[in-house]
Amino acid sequence: MQKIALKGLLREELGQELAKLDERAYRAGQILAWVYEKCAASFDAMTSLSANLRQKLAARFELNAVRALKTRHSGDTTEKFLFELHDHSLIETVLIPATPGLTSRSDRHTVCVSTQVGCAYGCKFCASGLDGFRRNLTPAEIVDQVLQVRALTGQRVTNLVIMGMGEPMANYDNLLKALKIINAPWSLGIGARKITVSTSGLAPQIRRLADEPEQFRLAISLHGATDEVREKIMPVNRKYPLQSLLAACDYYANTKKRMLTLEYILIEGVNDAPEQAQGLA
Repeated sequence: MQKIALKGLLREELGQELAKLDERAYRAGQILAWVYEKCAASFDAMTSLSANLRQKLAARFELNAVRALKTRHSGDTTEKFLFELHDHSLIETVLIPATPGLTSRSDRHTVCVSTQVGCAYGCKFCASGLDGFRRNLTPAEIVDQVLQVRALTGQRVTNLVIMGMGEPMANYDNLLKALKIINAPWSLGIGARKITVSTSGLAPQIRRLADEPEQFRLAISLHGATDEVREKIMPVNRKYPLQSLLAACDYYANTKKRMLTLEYILIEGVNDAPEQAQGLA
């Protein structure tokens, strides 16, 4: 029988699985505390649980969904992590400490999370899709990136940006479940307003996110102020041109009563002309 990914379960789902093992419901709270508070690396490390229960958990559940292969450091204290998944696929995750001088909150640590192996959207300025799209990440694989970064660095994660490999909105259901786990008080407890989801412009999913009860933030990977320019560098604009995209953004802003972020990379000779600046304004 295939094991169940523990870090991809909501608390009530874990309780239901424990009931199948004839275990009391309160065990879920004990197990989740070991995973999210005490950073247990194995079921054997959960020493407050009986040896029999630990054996049953090890037989039923998979604890770790990603495995660290390499870490790279940059001069600005940013750290990049290469993780391997169970099918030997590779993804990258980045820890971004607060930049001295730009903020007084030196204790802020942001993790940039991947949501897919590869990407199908082919933005010309992004390397994520160079090898094409392989698959979506599971909720456990999304959640475990954050947990593994915390374990490897000893830093408390305060903010999350969903801006790594892949198009987050193309893995909508798995992403939302992972974010609900990360946001939960029994898990990492990262506030919804400290979690930002970035998208290349999938208009229907933007509207879905607007209707979610959680107050997750939204960032739009724009990079072009006209359809002509945007289509040159972002193929997604052919399916969701600016009129459709901006209508969805208006719906999000009006529904959530919150501003959103527009991301714009300046590319010389492509989107840096004065008329692009005027159109962007």
